[in-house]
Amino acid sequence: MDSPTALQPLQLSDDFNYALERMESGANLFITGRAGTGKSTLLQIFRRSSKKNVVVVAPTGVAALNVHGQTIHSLFGFPPRLIQPGDVRPNRRYKRLFMNLEVLVIDEISMVRADVMEAIDFALKLNRDSHKPFGGVQIILFGDLYQLPPVVSSQEERQYFSQRYASAYFFSADCLDYIDLEMIELQQVYRQDSRHFLRLLEAIRNATVDYDELESLNERHIPDFVPAEGENYLTLAARNATVTAINAKALAENDNPEMLYLAETKGAFQERLFPVPAALKLKVGAQVMTVRNDTDKKYVNGTIGTIIECKPESVIIRVREGEQDRTIEVGKEAWDIIRYKATGDDLSKIGTETLGTYKQLPVRLAWAVTIHKSQGKTFDRIVIDLGRGAFEHGQTYVALSRCRTLEGIVLRNPLTPRDVMVDPAVVEFYEMMRR
Repeated sequence: MDSPTALQPLQLSDDFNYALERMESGANLFITGRAGTGKSTLLQIFRRSSKKNVVVVAPTGVAALNVHGQTIHSLFGFPPRLIQPGDVRPNRRYKRLFMNLEVLVIDEISMVRADVMEAIDFALKLNRDSHKPFGGVQIILFGDLYQLPPVVSSQEERQYFSQRYASAYFFSADCLDYIDLEMIELQQVYRQDSRHFLRLLEAIRNATVDYDELESLNERHIPDFVPAEGENYLTLAARNATVTAINAKALAENDNPEMLYLAETKGAFQERLFPVPAALKLKVGAQVMTVRNDTDKKYVNGTIGTIIECKPESVIIRVREGEQDRTIEVGKEAWDIIRYKATGDDLSKIGTETLGTYKQLPVRLAWAVTIHKSQGKTFDRIVIDLGRGAFEHGQTYVALSRCRTLEGIVLRNPLTPRDVMVDPAVVEFYEMMRR
């Protein structure tokens, strides 16, 4: 998800105030907006300010960690496959929690499939002994459907969705026909402020880009681009293999001694959810990215810099901001896997308990990252490498919209019309919701 420019106080826009009012009033909402409109910031403000019993879930473990929530599958006990009605069973352990639940917030809704949405509806009815849609719970959905789509991996799944639903997206679930879902589109973009760049991004987002707009973007195609000394350009690549190769090659070419930082893990924290490697190999001179927001606001999720000193328990990173350099010390941080539970003297409230903790330096090598991993982050200087071209809806838009300015983007290859992919089902859904 996207956050406004970090390290600056946020003025609540009219959009935010209206959304918070509707969220507290009990309305079922789909809160959306272009990249950089502050969707995750709004979610955090609501969670902190609401007087209701709120549970926040997300479709993947990484997305759940990012919003300090629980995965949909762990909360509801769903199997990690296509979900049929028979897979949804009463969860006696969570009975009290489900009865207390007033608001269910689902983040990264673009990645939630129709079968999962149906299962959530059925599970809430079952666990709350209610025939009302979603068991009478208020539903708030956050996300941008023009970004990365839900994963339909096997041929069998593809066939099932083509026969059972109009699309794999959450909005094709039948259960949504029984609620009034209001769409709130956040308008103010905090990440970019150039009107020309915002217009180009909007044309890519909606796949309405014309020849002149594509040419305007392709002026950023610099074939043999080499960054100047001290300029931390990050390559956003479409494929994992490209990213791994770029980072491994750059680290190997660095002659400085290697420092190994080992993570500490407590409780249930699965390896696939590690936000950074458990054995983190770093060197002075390595280009790295911080992967979370610092409580003291020295760095944010996506700050890029160069390591200038490796200490036993921390690293000193030089960060270039405009023409100025500053240094930050980054020590180990903890990530928690949480589970919601009923709390309070009469068990009428909802609280959380920590199931597992992972402690490590919140940095990863960052000569390159995948476009997928860059979602929700903001960068000043990027090189976009689509390889043989975009292969997923929204991929080009996500990559371009990570950067604050058009001038900060370098294209490894020129963009072609086939790199601009938007699912017609998404366009149709937005048009219907705007009526």
